[in-house]
Amino acid sequence: MPKMLRYWRGHTPSHRTAYSTFYQRSALYEQLYLAWQSFNALGFSLSCRDPLRFSLIALLSPANLSLLFQITTILYDCDNTLVLSEELAFEACADLANEILEKHGVSDRYTGPQLMVDFVGQNFRGVVRGLETKYGFTLSDDEREKYVHMEEDRVIATLTAKAQPCVKANEALERNRDKYKYAVVSSSAYRRVLASVKKVNQLPEFFDEDKIFSAASSLPKPTTKPDPAIYNFACEKLGVKQKECVAVEDSKSGTLSAVRAGIWTIAYTGSYHDPKKAEDVGKMLMDNGAVVVMSHWDEFEECMKKIEAM
Repeated sequence: MPKMLRYWRGHTPSHRTAYSTFYQRSALYEQLYLAWQSFNALGFSLSCRDPLRFSLIALLSPANLSLLFQITTILYDCDNTLVLSEELAFEACADLANEILEKHGVSDRYTGPQLMVDFVGQNFRGVVRGLETKYGFTLSDDEREKYVHMEEDRVIATLTAKAQPCVKANEALERNRDKYKYAVVSSSAYRRVLASVKKVNQLPEFFDEDKIFSAASSLPKPTTKPDPAIYNFACEKLGVKQKECVAVEDSKSGTLSAVRAGIWTIAYTGSYHDPKKAEDVGKMLMDNGAVVVMSHWDEFEECMKKIEAM
C-alpha cells in the first residue's frame, strides 16, 4: 500500500470521521489508489496532507486524469533541431578552441566534426570548461568570457551567411501553429539563436523574441544543458507547467536537460545523415529519457499522438 494511503488510514479521529464516507467504501478506495498511480505516472507529486482535494480528484476516472494536463506548449531546441547550424557552428569555433589549446601548450587540435563529437549540445562556455578539465589548464573568468564573446561573433557571422532550416521543420511549425504555443529553449547564446531563426524565416513567423530562452544568456547564472535550469526558467516565464510541454531535442545533453525538468521529450534524429548513426542516437536518447523518436519532421504529429496517449 502506498505510504500516502497508509497515512490516510491512520489519520486523526476527526479527519477519519470527516472523510469516513470516502475511505470506508472499497470501490472508492480502489479508485483512489488508481488515481494515485496515474498521478505518479504523470510525474506529479501530491501532498498526502491534503486528502480532501485528492479524494475529489480521485472521483475522476484515471483514464480522464490526463485530460487535466493536455499538452499546450512545444519547446524546441535550436541547433540541428530547427536549424542546421551545429556543423557550421563547430567549424567556426574549432579554430578558436585550437587557439586556446595552443596558448596553453596543448599539442592536440580539433576539427569541427571532432569538436562536435565531444561537445554536441553544449554552448561554447561549456566547451571551454570541458577543454580546461580534459587538458588540465584553467582560464580566468575574464579570459573565459572573452573567448565566449569571440566565438559568438564568429559563429553568428557564419550562420547569417549559411544557415538552413532542418528539412521540413518550417512546414511542421506552420501545420501546428494554431494548436500549440511555441518557444525555443537552447544552450546557445541568445544572439546566436536569434540570428539562426531569423536566417531561416522562423522569426518572427513562428517565434517571438521574448519566447527564445538561452542557457548562456537568459539565466541569472549562465549554464548549459544538461542542467535543467533553462527548461524550468522557460516554463516559469511562459506560465506553463512542465507536464503541459513537449521538448524536441537532438542531443544527449539537451534530452537530459528536458527530462530532468520533467518534460516529455521527442528525440529528433533527422539531422544525422548516416542512417546507422541516426538509429544509434535515437536509441541513446531513448535510454536517457526521451519517450519517442522522430526521424523526420513529417512524423511530428504522429509523435505527439503517441505522447498524448501516454
